[in-house]
Amino acid sequence: MGFYSERILPNLIACACGTRPILKQRRLMVPEARGRVLEVGMGSGTNLPFYDPQSVTGIVGVEPSAGMRTKARRAIAGQAIPVELIDAPGEALPVEDRSIDTVLLTFTLCTIPDFQLALSEMRRVLKPEGRLVFVEHGLARDAGIARWQHRIEPVWKAIGGGCHLTRPMDKLIAEAGFRIDRLEADYLPGTPKFSGYVYKGLAGVR
Repeated sequence: MGFYSERILPNLIACACGTRPILKQRRLMVPEARGRVLEVGMGSGTNLPFYDPQSVTGIVGVEPSAGMRTKARRAIAGQAIPVELIDAPGEALPVEDRSIDTVLLTFTLCTIPDFQLALSEMRRVLKPEGRLVFVEHGLARDAGIARWQHRIEPVWKAIGGGCHLTRPMDKLIAEAGFRIDRLEADYLPGTPKFSGYVYKGLAGVR
């Protein structure tokens, strides 16, 4: 990996993913996690303070970026919940079939190259009664904003580590074999509309 990808990009992403509107979404959704949790794209460990230690028995965090894993290790230190951090992409989760109670996905699916394979992997590792907790930005509902998202996306991907602006997250999750049980989608306040249309909710395995 290059200097930009491992030294500069992790700092940019950690800053962008730690803004007040985004932290509010994490604070709302991360406590929905229960039991043994798989966090796909742990990043710098931004979600760790929001887990409920009374409900979560352990966390497996997968993160393919060495720069991000360095940041995450600092966040993991002193955590009350046991955390295992693994170098792995979302497309190849090193976890047993049907062994996870909750998959947590926060502002990650936008950057995974093969999102279909990654969602298939998440479905594979979830227990039949397990659930997917997700908070993801993606394709806006308004045609005008969506057109701008398509125009901006090539440059955005280049500077944002492959982040896509135009993925319809609810549709992708449903097409991957999940049953969406709860869904909210709207623009984040104080965030540019082209990057701030957020889908959040809960899904089970169909």
